[in-house]
Amino acid sequence: MCRNIRPLFNFEPPATDEECRAAALQFVRKVSGTRRPSDKNHDAFDRAVEQIFAVTRTLVDSLETTAAPKNREEEAAKARARSAARYGE
Repeated sequence: MCRNIRPLFNFEPPATDEECRAAALQFVRKVSGTRRPSDKNHDAFDRAVEQIFAVTRTLVDSLETTAAPKNREEEAAKARARSAARYGE
């Protein structure tokens, strides 16, 4: 999985369209192996991002859980702590 793609399910407040689109963009970049497509591939790249965004939004909206929603700030703090421990920052 791409390091830049973050879990989007079970957060309060719920994931935004911008977060879902950013995850789709990161996925397409990873799969295509390019950050910016050539002019010839630009339409296919953009179409893939939009299709993956739509599927991601549908998935996140349809998942169910009995777990309490996670707090974004708390999860970010945990990630920073893991990074500091891993990289000695």
